[in-house]
Amino acid sequence: MAQAVVPAMQCQMGALGKSAVRARPAAAGGRVWGVRKAARGTAGFKVLALGPETTGVVQRMNQLLDMDTTPFTDKIIAEYIWVGGSGIDIRSKSRTISKPVEDPSELPKWNYDGSSTGQAPGEDSEVILYPQAIFKDPFRGGNNIIVMCDTYTPQGEPIPTNKRARAAQIFSDPKVSSQVPWFGIEQEYTLMQRDVNWPLGWPVGGYPGPQGPYYCAVGSDKSFGRDISDAHYKACLYAGIEISGTNGEVMPGQWEYQVGPSVGIDAGDHIWASRYLLERITEQAGVVLTLDPKPIQGDWNGAGCHTNYSTKSMREDGGFEVIKKAILNLSLRHDLHISEYGEGNERRLTGLHETASISDFSWGVANRGCSIRVGRDTEAKGKGYLEDRRPASNMDPYTVTALLAETTILWEPTLEAEALAAKKLAMNV
Repeated sequence: MAQAVVPAMQCQMGALGKSAVRARPAAAGGRVWGVRKAARGTAGFKVLALGPETTGVVQRMNQLLDMDTTPFTDKIIAEYIWVGGSGIDIRSKSRTISKPVEDPSELPKWNYDGSSTGQAPGEDSEVILYPQAIFKDPFRGGNNIIVMCDTYTPQGEPIPTNKRARAAQIFSDPKVSSQVPWFGIEQEYTLMQRDVNWPLGWPVGGYPGPQGPYYCAVGSDKSFGRDISDAHYKACLYAGIEISGTNGEVMPGQWEYQVGPSVGIDAGDHIWASRYLLERITEQAGVVLTLDPKPIQGDWNGAGCHTNYSTKSMREDGGFEVIKKAILNLSLRHDLHISEYGEGNERRLTGLHETASISDFSWGVANRGCSIRVGRDTEAKGKGYLEDRRPASNMDPYTVTALLAETTILWEPTLEAEALAAKKLAMNV
């Protein structure tokens, strides 16, 4: 549920039934527009006028938002989305396609003004969008689609913020593709009150009770933002994103959802598309989404993007030894991985709040205070997966997944370095 405020009125979200909006007049004669889910079977949203009178204008807008254009035209709307100049922002724009499509290769390339996104100079601002993955559009419904794109110069060279191109190269390497790398990514995020930059559910300028009662909690005094989490869950399922679960997190106002298992480049495509849907839903709800790895300083958990990873060899009998070799390689490239695992991660990886120190590499079985965690089940079966707990919530999934594959499959350390690392890890364990 979201609200668009016509100046003379303020709105509040409230638990007044499935689609209710509580309005508080700021002055007589005001009107509030809220947005709520349409009737069952549609994917659109309705505009509500809550005020002294309701006009036919809002009713007609509802009709247009809910309109299924399929009986009237073969044309569809494609929402092209891409990663912006900060490396974490998502941009999008819409275009009409003459008929429904099933594969990105059927879609035209497009362009945009890169000087307005921090991705090109003004005197040569054209950036080209290459369609790479298609998802169903849960906001428009019908045959309309969301198109994940990456970005190139007019000469066909990936621009610096295009991390997908490099990841695609790594995942297309025969050594990597033959290992069928699986990823399960745990995306944590924090919901913030829009006008005060403070977590949802927290008293403005104050703090809730200490951490403990909020993780996977229920109740209006412990769980803040569940409707957003649930709306996002369903939107991802509708879109075809490989979402596998969600839960409230340790810090109040913080949530997590999991995507995977996804193979290779799909992991990055699905995380970015899921982030886009979450941005759209929080936009409609009048709440700010932040992927800052430590939005609140002090005795509060940060936000990470733990990345679970396995290869074919790890999943087969004897795989635990392959996992140990992968961990050894990861230890030798710890600094490189940290440099690519998200901005501001030093504020999160302190050795407290279920993290390892950013300066030290460690691993352990069932230990959430390590850089790399191996589950009890993997140890017992002698095969399975590892969890890299270092990535921050604002990490680029193309970079992280590709780097994991590169370090554990393609990269080989010197014998001397390998021997020293093995000795150090043995002492650590």
